[in-house]
Amino acid sequence: MLLAEFSLRSKNLWVGVGCQKGTSRELIEAAITHVFKEHQLSQSAIAGLATIDTKADEVGLVELCRERNWLLKTFCAEILRTVCVPNPSQLIHQYIATPSVAEAAALCAAERKSLLVPKQIFRPVIKDQQGMVTVAIAQGKDRKV
Repeated sequence: MLLAEFSLRSKNLWVGVGCQKGTSRELIEAAITHVFKEHQLSQSAIAGLATIDTKADEVGLVELCRERNWLLKTFCAEILRTVCVPNPSQLIHQYIATPSVAEAAALCAAERKSLLVPKQIFRPVIKDQQGMVTVAIAQGKDRKV
């Protein structure tokens, strides 16, 4: 059975999201849509989004989760920095005390040690749109619909 076929029947994918303050729901949604399309995954398999706790009230994330009926799991920097990730960032570590948000949060939410899709970074293509989004995906335990 293919992963995409299996994913259609369950909610088992966790999308780790890192974003700049003020990033729009539209940019976050476009980034997720792009990654899922590129990797032939079904968005209907998304259990929720995962991020750092300082983004728990980020409007774009909260709105998207509310619209899509997705869970939003958050983790503190102390937990995220203990997670071994394939693409740590020293720049991110300088600002938020963890070398990873998207990859580490996806792994924490899915309770796994390896990613289905490593982080991908998205910037707005429209001049007036602000923000930046990093997306990573981990497959967790099945949560039936």
